[in-house]
Amino acid sequence: MKYKGFYFPFPLILCVLLCGFNVFSQITSNSQPQANAGRIHFGDLVDVDVIGSFEFDWRGTLTPEGFLDGFDKIEEPVYALCRSEEQLAEAITIEFAKTLRDPKVAVRVLDRSNRAVAYVDGAVKIPQRFQIRRPIMLNELLIISGGVTDQAGGNINIFRPLNVSCSSNPDNPATDYEKVPQDNALQNRIITIKDLLSGKPQANPHIFSGDIITVLAAAPIYLIGGVNVPKQISSRSQITLSRAISSAGGVSKHGIEEQVTIFRREGDESHVITADLKKIKENGADDPLLKAFDIIEVAEKGRQKRRFPPFVENRGYVSSVLAKLPLRIVD
Repeated sequence: MKYKGFYFPFPLILCVLLCGFNVFSQITSNSQPQANAGRIHFGDLVDVDVIGSFEFDWRGTLTPEGFLDGFDKIEEPVYALCRSEEQLAEAITIEFAKTLRDPKVAVRVLDRSNRAVAYVDGAVKIPQRFQIRRPIMLNELLIISGGVTDQAGGNINIFRPLNVSCSSNPDNPATDYEKVPQDNALQNRIITIKDLLSGKPQANPHIFSGDIITVLAAAPIYLIGGVNVPKQISSRSQITLSRAISSAGGVSKHGIEEQVTIFRREGDESHVITADLKKIKENGADDPLLKAFDIIEVAEKGRQKRRFPPFVENRGYVSSVLAKLPLRIVD
């Protein structure tokens, strides 16, 4: 079902599911993201074996700058971040060749479990952390997270620390990473759910370790006072005053439908708009369109009319709770 250009939750979730299944074969057949997963990341436990010599063997992790931490067997520090095992072994061999005769070096990543996790939060049914061990795309993570909720506003934000994921270009997974400087730059992208559902490739990127995916919630509209179900509704689509009150169960038996107040804040200014719901129903007055963060109060019998807008607490999503989300392994 469609309402003024926006899909309601059930069809939305269904379309996301269909979109995910249609591209699943592409996910499993794309070898380049798998190669990215095979590169050395922060948190990996790396083993360097100089064949035939225990003296020069080493095992450890990376420094915050991406070098082998504590690898003092050679004079120059060895950069390992986003290199493959073979590339790192070749670099170490070149350095050892300055002092050893015909060195043979083997490099292995022994443990990848401490890599940065990806997060999916915001207006999804099951916010989670993900430890990614195989190629995965945005739509599949949304499916695993149960789809979007009624509060979804239509946009998805992807925040990506570049070096954490070894991904230099989210739209081109075939980038030659050895030719791209790793400068710790950050990427922040906004993707529309509409583009994702329409199958646009750029709207369905591969997701990597460290990514933070937030399904942005629509700005709220508040209904209080003499309505049967005081509530918060979404402003993602245009809605009139009468429809909003109907969504809250209509005017209660103590409500006064002739006295409806809209408290609206625009920039630094506050506005108070009065409306008569009875006249609106009789086509004797315009039915005003509501805006994000409007507070609609239906006056109640026996209560004095409010002159100033009420305080509505809206803390939003606190990013500090990300670390407490349940962890799921994608392998």
